[in-house]
Amino acid sequence: MAKRDGQLSLGAFLLYTGHHVAAWRHPGASDSTRFSDFAHFARIAEDAKFDAVFLADGVNARVQNVESASRKAHSGFYPFEPITLLSALATVTSRIGLVATASTSFSDPYNLARQFASLDQLSGGRAGWNLVTSADPSAAYNFSGDAIIAHADRYKRAEEFVDVVTGLWDTSDDDAFLRDRESGVYFHREKIRPLDHRGAFFQVRGPLNIPRPPQGHPVVVQAGSSEPGKELAARTAEAVFTAQQTLEGSIAFYSDLKGRLAKYGRGAEDMKILPGVFPVVGRTRQEAEDKFEQLQALLEPSVGLDMLAELAGVDEIRTLPVDALISELPETEGGKSRRALFLELAARENLTLRQLYQRVAGARGHWQVVGTAEEIADELEARFVNYGADGFNIMSPVLPWGLSDFVELVVPELRRRGLFRNEYGGSTLREHLGLKRPSSQNAVSSAVAAE
Repeated sequence: MAKRDGQLSLGAFLLYTGHHVAAWRHPGASDSTRFSDFAHFARIAEDAKFDAVFLADGVNARVQNVESASRKAHSGFYPFEPITLLSALATVTSRIGLVATASTSFSDPYNLARQFASLDQLSGGRAGWNLVTSADPSAAYNFSGDAIIAHADRYKRAEEFVDVVTGLWDTSDDDAFLRDRESGVYFHREKIRPLDHRGAFFQVRGPLNIPRPPQGHPVVVQAGSSEPGKELAARTAEAVFTAQQTLEGSIAFYSDLKGRLAKYGRGAEDMKILPGVFPVVGRTRQEAEDKFEQLQALLEPSVGLDMLAELAGVDEIRTLPVDALISELPETEGGKSRRALFLELAARENLTLRQLYQRVAGARGHWQVVGTAEEIADELEARFVNYGADGFNIMSPVLPWGLSDFVELVVPELRRRGLFRNEYGGSTLREHLGLKRPSSQNAVSSAVAAE
């Protein structure tokens, strides 16, 4: 396959004080507890013409290991619920996309469809939904459950969930609301219809009581990389956030996932694959390495072990000898793709448990790169031109300076190479990503409605 031309996409993954698990201890980190902090981060990304800002979410406080939790900023505590925060950010930005994470395991499809339709309306077509399933057992206790949903069942529920949500977004046609004062007709009755969904998990009559979103559908993003996750993404996702450690792994994942699209009647252009990358950039390599080592020195061992246990869904990690080589981890109903990634990384680099948590403390299993702007641009370009990525979700080590460093140093280098835009070419997230706007299912023509 010939190397590609064109420009890549960039998202800014805004996580609290930064993505390194010890970022909150860094003297240059923002507290990230005020709306003004996030407004500042979003404006940095928008001024640089990023495609979107991206927010994670969780639905429980992870404080079972009290010693570790008390030392982490990322113990399931969030300064804001993400859809609420993005709705506020919509008022202080004008072009950048706004992507929020919401779980299909502990949400209701009608409410979620309303929330994202509202965000799309408020932002003028800039909303995106990062669809995830929830693998944390303690989350179930907050939703009248007593155990995690089994991995296979989580994805069956997610399959039906996304069908209900997208179906609800299509229960009104784009031109359903006439609002004709002279005739007294507010909407075309024929262009608003019930969904009448009855499935294994949900019964939803509809229609949605919010007009069809400006984008038709807010962009659907998906983050799972297990086999069921890839199949769900191939059928439903328009952007995929994934963890890929190597160029070879990125190319294989890209080819695999794009190769699944045809059986669902989709083309390669209908999905953007955006791996996470944790860049530590300096004006010299030594400066970049010093920045990274300063963060690593702030990492507590108990925090590192707890982080691995949470991400892999394997509580036993906390009891394993930290200086033993890692060859196997117990099976889990938690995050299967992340567990597999950790095992593969440990085997490839011959890591002990201690070395493994030090290795992933920054990016949590995502790709980590430390170097100058030219070196980082080289790495990003290699993955893009060799069909290992359509762009990247930038995971700043510390906020705000990690994002500012990337914008000030790496973005100009990408532009010099013709790999990133100088200005926005559109006003919606779909336009930024080059995704087509979906037509309404079963739309009624204007002629029929007028009869």
